Amino acid sequence: MGTRFPGTRLSVNVNKVAVLRNSRGGHEPDVLAAARACLDAGAHGITVHPRPDRRHIVAEDLAPLALLTAQFGVELNIEGNPFAPPRPGYPGLLALCEQTRPAQVTLVPDGDGQLTSDHGFSFEGNDARLAEQIHAFAALGCRVSLFVDAGVAGLERAAALGAHRIELYTGPYAEAFAQGNPVGALRLCAETARRAQALGLGVNAGHDLSQANLATFLAEVPDVLEVSIGHALVGEALYQGLGATVDAYLAILGSQSHA
Repeated sequence: MGTRFPGTRLSVNVNKVAVLRNSRGGHEPDVLAAARACLDAGAHGITVHPRPDRRHIVAEDLAPLALLTAQFGVELNIEGNPFAPPRPGYPGLLALCEQTRPAQVTLVPDGDGQLTSDHGFSFEGNDARLAEQIHAFAALGCRVSLFVDAGVAGLERAAALGAHRIELYTGPYAEAFAQGNPVGALRLCAETARRAQALGLGVNAGHDLSQANLATFLAEVPDVLEVSIGHALVGEALYQGLGATVDAYLAILGSQSHA
């Protein structure tokens, strides 16, 4: 009898709370207080994506969030482009992780001007620079996850480069779900997850997952270790409250673990 899958964990992305704070200046809404409310409600971790343009989470947010997650005994996941050069107010992703030592770093190949992450790594050509980055983050004790598109070719390269996990970019699935035809996107996600798992890679997922589409996704995509959810969760929390919204997501995850 095989080892039972322990269930999918919820990491709440608090970037959107920082967007609201930064739109006005000052400290409200308080990112740390929002993260604490999510953890008080039972979230399994916190995700942040500090960008070089400081549009939401900024470098100064990270040390308090690292301390908070350590106090709760949960994981901090820091996302970012490892190749984005340092500049005033942004020392670079590796430097931020050296300072905070997150449990997980998710490497994302987004450019400075992107509104949001909308594509993953491809594994074509010379991956030496990416391998160097993966090894540098792993040397800090971070689990390294690579953001990838469903259906990406060359996943064996991701494993060979030293990554521990992939994060499936679920934006296309969420869009297909909203249009009423998610079957093809789900199949592609499931196939990619199985290929990764056969290579020894863990599978995370994130982007535009919501209360409406999460259960369907988890029912079809096997053994997803973690979902990172921020935009939809914060939007839903405007109506339901953060604690109640996290509870609702945990109920979805719990129902899938017993399915």
